[in-house]
Amino acid sequence: MKINVTTLSENSAGMPDVLAEWGLSMLVEVDGYTVLFDAGRSISVSHNADLLGVDLGKIEKIVLSHGHFDHIGGLHSVLSRMKKQIEVIAHPDIWENKYKHRQDQDDKFIGIPHQRSELESLGAVFRLSRQPVYITENILTTGEVPMVTEFEQIDSGLWVKDATKSLPDELLDDRALIIKTEAGLAIILGCAHRGMVNTIRHARQLTGVNNIYAVLGGAHLLNAEEEQVWQTIAFLKDTGVQKLGLCHCTGLPVMALLAQEFGDGFFYNCAGTQVELL
Repeated sequence: MKINVTTLSENSAGMPDVLAEWGLSMLVEVDGYTVLFDAGRSISVSHNADLLGVDLGKIEKIVLSHGHFDHIGGLHSVLSRMKKQIEVIAHPDIWENKYKHRQDQDDKFIGIPHQRSELESLGAVFRLSRQPVYITENILTTGEVPMVTEFEQIDSGLWVKDATKSLPDELLDDRALIIKTEAGLAIILGCAHRGMVNTIRHARQLTGVNNIYAVLGGAHLLNAEEEQVWQTIAFLKDTGVQKLGLCHCTGLPVMALLAQEFGDGFFYNCAGTQVELL
């Protein structure tokens, strides 16, 4: 099995002329089958794809990790470039009106900045499911991730609103991509709002595979308490993970700690990173 991952969008750029913007998008190629996981915030994916020699037209499926603008805002640009119909796999809750609340600040809309009909007119064929979705025999989504650990919690500042009420956002749409390999599972995270450890445990349960070979993406440890960070590190060490390519909402201080704890097994997965996992 051959797995290549190209990070097309992330908060930081790892080479000249690559465009960085807050968000995430990774192109995942498994034995020639190509999946785009998230689409970044705006134009970075299209810009960086050209720079890195990536043909967006070869993408066969798009998976959206959750309904926040920094992971889906660039979908309009990507679809405009692809000019074809393509299945977009996501959770129904991506279309909720999502807001971020911070004390002494106005609530900020952080949901999808485009209408569904507009994206469909550009070729998106949405497949909305709460359950895991098998893309190939060895590639699947997690579906809804159960909250199991005591130390992982959803950010209390995230809300959903309609015309009559506001409710805490449970982020049921938060999902990851799982790849089954001979060496164990490779897990691609968007933001892991429902917990990185919860997500990995769920991936193990879904597949029956205990070994974790690689974890890439955003781990949402940016504002985590020290106890959560160390419990997460202990869990990752217990899995025997060999490659840890975190970024985005993981937070630079935590990534520096992970680099110390995992040595050569850790890499900062910034925009422009191209890695062959197997």
